[in-house]
Amino acid sequence: MILTSTAFQNGKAIPERYSCKGEDISPPLFWDDAPKGTQSFVIIADDPDAPMGTWVHWVYYNIPPQLHSLHEDVSPVENPGTGGIQGITSFGTPGYGGPCPPSGTHRYFFKLYAVDDNLNLRKGADKKQVEKAMKGRILAEAELMGTFSR
Repeated sequence: MILTSTAFQNGKAIPERYSCKGEDISPPLFWDDAPKGTQSFVIIADDPDAPMGTWVHWVYYNIPPQLHSLHEDVSPVENPGTGGIQGITSFGTPGYGGPCPPSGTHRYFFKLYAVDDNLNLRKGADKKQVEKAMKGRILAEAELMGTFSR
């Protein structure tokens, strides 16, 4: 699979618009080449450079298999209109929370997973719970990394 964005290229800076310094909205994402048998998609975005350990910026699972993109500014609610479920981030809320490093340049990894079923999780699932539920069910993965500095 391939994961891209019209907002930034892999390894390049994420525009301020998608950060705490801007509108703090999710960037547009596009993917292709999902394997046969994909029943849902999962997106996890995190910052492994955070001073207190990996900071989770987005957990979005059970994304319908017919979707191959997300427009920018996915509503930060548990059940957005695009379908699927947004889990709880390190900010303690559902939905996307943009880059907001305390200092320096951090890397932000947007990871896309094609999964062979919907994940049966309770409301308020976090990254660890989603990863546990996906174990043994991932058909393919793709990654897009952007940077952000403050």
